[in-house]
Amino acid sequence: MSFDYYKEKLSAERLRQAYEIAPPRVRQYLRSEIEFVKSRMNPHDTVVELGCGFGRVLLALADHAGILYGIDNSPTSIRLAKQIHADNVRLAVMDAVAMAFADKVFDLVVCIQNGISAFHVDPVQLVRESLRITRPGGRVLLSSYSDKFWADRLKWFELQAQHGLHGEIDYEATRPGRIVSRDGFFGTTYSADDFRKIVSNFTAAYAIHEIDESSLFCEIVT
Repeated sequence: MSFDYYKEKLSAERLRQAYEIAPPRVRQYLRSEIEFVKSRMNPHDTVVELGCGFGRVLLALADHAGILYGIDNSPTSIRLAKQIHADNVRLAVMDAVAMAFADKVFDLVVCIQNGISAFHVDPVQLVRESLRITRPGGRVLLSSYSDKFWADRLKWFELQAQHGLHGEIDYEATRPGRIVSRDGFFGTTYSADDFRKIVSNFTAAYAIHEIDESSLFCEIVT
């Protein structure tokens, strides 16, 4: 990619519209991810979401955390997220692989909905930085898509293209687990083996969970 797609093209109101047009099966997937995150939260936890966009997940989690931080590299998305009315939510424009947080300050670090692919950064560096800011006994949650969700994922991106939010799908380059559009978007999928290879660079314990036949979660415990 020659530019940051979610920062320069699909951010703020355009990103929100992508979720507004999501078909029912995709909405179920989105809810299931949030419910899984909630199951790993305690009421007084200090939590950060990496790639928070316009605040969709933050709003759903706000009542379940002590303090909830959201970071994104898109200033326009962060400005929209500031419309969230929750006293415990803090927002900042920040790079997920070079965060300005001190070491060991979060109980839970959340990077869901395939952020590990969408950020287009070195996944080992992303996990290393996430572990750096996580307290001993805390957790890092990263998710990608289940192989079983491929048809629904592609349908959602086709809808986004029809609404002018994404470029036309390049079907010659697109294949299961990989979506390419003609305007520069490129999205991949991380498998259980991919997650295992990444986490093998660290000593932390981890588990892989498939949720709702739509998400694949890598849960790392520090």
